[in-house]
Amino acid sequence: MAETHFRPASGLALAAAQLETAQSLNEVVAALRASARAVVGSDGIAVVLREGESVVYAAEDAIEPLWRGRRFPVTECASGWAILNGETVIVPDIELDARVPIAAYRTTSMRSLVIVPIGFPEPVAALGAYWCASVIPDDATICRLETLAAQAAAALARMRALHR
Repeated sequence: MAETHFRPASGLALAAAQLETAQSLNEVVAALRASARAVVGSDGIAVVLREGESVVYAAEDAIEPLWRGRRFPVTECASGWAILNGETVIVPDIELDARVPIAAYRTTSMRSLVIVPIGFPEPVAALGAYWCASVIPDDATICRLETLAAQAAAALARMRALHR
């Protein structure tokens, strides 16, 4: 990934500052939506929240509309898989991975993705990055996305502790 077109370190620092002061789930989602795409250099990002046995695409920033507002069964999508397994999902070609609901992707130009869970020990959300080309993201890109997710998880944990 050519990092000459964006400044991931400064974007990551800005996101960290926003997440550190977030006071609500909406502010966490807004901070991720505003920063993640630039931090990883993707064609799109989505913030996905778990709601019972479904996931809902709560926010996105992409070159085209993705799935904002749509729900998918948690067991039938890559975001749900990341949440259920607490692991990062890396899919260089969506056509070749059974975790991807291919029909939903056929309405977009997205062809690759990385999705990271948010929350520990039990993830409550996910952050997805999407590319229009078949891409195998480098370790630094994956690390930046996982760092954003960890910062979001820390913000959510801080909020839960304050409301106990």
